Amino acid sequence: MGNGDIRVRGLAARAGGWSARHRWAAVGIWVLFVVLAMGLGSAAGRVDVDESQALKGETKAAAQIIDDAGIDEPAGETVLVQAKDGGLKATDTEFRAAVTAVMDAVRATGEVSDVTSPYDADTVSEDGRSALVQFDMRGEAETAGERVEPVLDAVAKVQKDNPSLTIEQIGSASMMKTFDDAFGDDFQKAEYSAVPVALGILLIAFGALVAALLPVLLAITAIMATMGLMGIVSHVMPMGDVANSVMLLVGLAVGVDYCLFYLRREREERAAGRDPQTALRIAAATSGRAIVVSGVTVCVAMAGMLFTGIADFEAMGLASLMVVAVAMVGSVTVLPALLSLLGHRVEKGRIPFLHPESKLRRKRRGGVNPESRFWTAVLGGVLKRPVMSVVVAAGVLLAVAAPALGMKTQNLTLDQEFGDSLPIVQTYNRVNDAFPGGSEPAEVVVKAEDINSPKVQGALADFKKEAVASGASRGPVEIKVHDEQNLAFVYVPLVGGSDLDKAGASLVKLRDEVRPATLGKVDGVEAPVTGQVAGSHDFNEQLTGAVAPVFAFVVVFAFLLMLLSFRSLTIAVTSIVLNLLSVGAAYGILVAVFQHGWGASLVGAEGVGAIVTWLPLFLFVILFGLSMDYHVFVVSRIREARLKGRDTKDAIQHGVVTTAGVVTSAAVIMVAVFAIFGTLSMQSMKQMGVGLAAAVLIDATIIRGVLLPAVMALLGERNWYLPKSLRWLPDMTHDEAPEVVAHERKDEAEPVGV
Repeated sequence: MGNGDIRVRGLAARAGGWSARHRWAAVGIWVLFVVLAMGLGSAAGRVDVDESQALKGETKAAAQIIDDAGIDEPAGETVLVQAKDGGLKATDTEFRAAVTAVMDAVRATGEVSDVTSPYDADTVSEDGRSALVQFDMRGEAETAGERVEPVLDAVAKVQKDNPSLTIEQIGSASMMKTFDDAFGDDFQKAEYSAVPVALGILLIAFGALVAALLPVLLAITAIMATMGLMGIVSHVMPMGDVANSVMLLVGLAVGVDYCLFYLRREREERAAGRDPQTALRIAAATSGRAIVVSGVTVCVAMAGMLFTGIADFEAMGLASLMVVAVAMVGSVTVLPALLSLLGHRVEKGRIPFLHPESKLRRKRRGGVNPESRFWTAVLGGVLKRPVMSVVVAAGVLLAVAAPALGMKTQNLTLDQEFGDSLPIVQTYNRVNDAFPGGSEPAEVVVKAEDINSPKVQGALADFKKEAVASGASRGPVEIKVHDEQNLAFVYVPLVGGSDLDKAGASLVKLRDEVRPATLGKVDGVEAPVTGQVAGSHDFNEQLTGAVAPVFAFVVVFAFLLMLLSFRSLTIAVTSIVLNLLSVGAAYGILVAVFQHGWGASLVGAEGVGAIVTWLPLFLFVILFGLSMDYHVFVVSRIREARLKGRDTKDAIQHGVVTTAGVVTSAAVIMVAVFAIFGTLSMQSMKQMGVGLAAAVLIDATIIRGVLLPAVMALLGERNWYLPKSLRWLPDMTHDEAPEVVAHERKDEAEPVGV
């Protein structure tokens, strides 16, 4: 059949055709878009998420009261003075002298205010061996980490002069500086190393430098454009560093994958004897369409995060959605233009033994592409025994997913997040051991018409007494009054300390029992309880409430997109079920490794004991979107073969084997990029990296290579089933098969949606 008989229809095909005909215009428009987006974003500046406003509930109410009052809460710091080996007591002269030396040293820096003696504030431990010197950093709390170094140096000097005591500083400013020093470059290293890793894998996949560079360059330009767009959009929905990191991660993975799908198909058609123009048109009609379907599905999944009501999640969702949309548009517009411009020069910089021509020569000598040979062997066994394959593969995935039933989620404490890798973690543990809850007290923000009225003062005194009497706190409870603003801040160390379960129970007692019996009895008094434990509790509550709507939104819309894209009820249902299995298996691996500690030492995760609260929902959304990449690509190829007249079993074999190389390469890139984040020091980032990498690996092997073909083989012609009651749905399938087979049976045409 001649080239003139090739039909090219659909959005992706039309976009690819226009770009190939107007090559310089397409490239120019893309460059202009990237430059404009970056320029406008830079000019607009980025508005970051205000952490105090990021949640709903009491945490936000407290932050709102403080903001309305115009009070800038300073960064609080604490110096622990502790006797070694049970020697000195806080009442001893040497101990008192050390406390005085600490107070004088920190005052001398000129960076602190409100230095409080432990003897005045009653911050001496029950055993009399530990005491806390407390003070505030001058200036804004957000930048206190940049000014705390002289204070840390002053405390270190006092420690040097007092070897019989442990003298260590901890607080929001010192932790901020410690994390910035230790992990500030961690993310950058991961992000920078992701690009050469992806490029290296692409060099192996394509065997040519120019072909390998194209996907990376397109992904990077898509990320650059999205960073600019994030600046503009942040004035409506604030963004943040977490959203930035997730956007880079998703942008690189998806951007490279989409270009990889397109480029490999174009090369495949040229290797089959097509001229470059025809090969490009076929790639546009097939892989281009799969990219659009996959991209829209991923965007819909990311949009699910907008339903959480949590600012950081909304920022992550919108940033990811934007980078996927930009990468998708770039893949079906500027990539065809670049391929048309380059022509055969896309093969420049060939690498011996890796280039397709080398493989082609091996084939002519009787060799077979190792990828195809492996998957042909696997597929042979799967299609011969589909029932056993489904039972074994599904059984394995369900077994792997089983630990997820006992998943425990919580915001990780400092020692869980960083282990013993930082000295400040040991300080944190020592403070919590000596003063349970003292390092992270609950903060009650009391607002009244007259904070100094006898009724309010009496209620505050009752609250202070009841907080200890109820068992919610062991004290000391500290009250700071702001007369002008009619506010009082009450600091309550919670029983349970760094054990968030026990501390959470103390918080509930404080909110539900102590407050109503004291402050709650005074008319016009507001007293929301905030702080680290309260923030974790409120975050969990809000996230739990968001799970059902996010889950329903993502699943329903993904189902509808698959139904419209493939015009098959069966394909839509199986897609959702297989994706859920993949996500469930990833959850199971996370729980097994990070909660139960099975093989945890392999990823440096001993003793975490829980999954970070935000991760399950985040993983569900990201994985549900990303796993559609392979699914859409493979099923599109199977459907294309089916349209050409092959029977379903043969079409499955053809579709899986011919996509084996590109899907394997894409999966290896994604796994490698995600695994880099699994090497970071923060346990939450390890969990994210391991979860994403494991899910993609499962998806590209067990799901794509065994379960999908086995299920489709069992279903046979029912794969293409569309009930008569749904045939009114718009036909979005277009024509993926560029060659129209004249002998295609008429009775097959309607079920496959042609």
